Amino acid sequence: MSKAYDDIPGTYILDGAHCRKGYQLNMLCMSLNDADSRAEFARDEAAYIDKFGVTPEQKQAILERDYLELLRLGGNIYYTFKIAIFDRKSMQYVGGRMSGLTEDEFKQMMVSGGRSVEGNRYEGER
Repeated sequence: MSKAYDDIPGTYILDGAHCRKGYQLNMLCMSLNDADSRAEFARDEAAYIDKFGVTPEQKQAILERDYLELLRLGGNIYYTFKIAIFDRKSMQYVGGRMSGLTEDEFKQMMVSGGRSVEGNRYEGER
């Protein structure tokens, strides 16, 4: 079913369908709130991931720390950021990775007013 926001580039709305798609992924991320779970994840990430029944694509994105792909695959940024926190990475680092920028470049872009709206509106407006 088509939605009005399907035409916005890079937009991953956590609607019902997206939420269902990423349920196991998001539950894995939430489990990292627990110290024992973080220790288990640190010992063997792949084995820990397998306990949650995520898709092979989600598993690969976690292992590669591909944050943008995690969002595409149903992840909620508030949950998937827990992986970055586990790695002691900042939100600016994650934003840079998702934007093809270094952490410092991303920080500078944000201080300078953020990303241009040009090319980031509805695809039909192009």
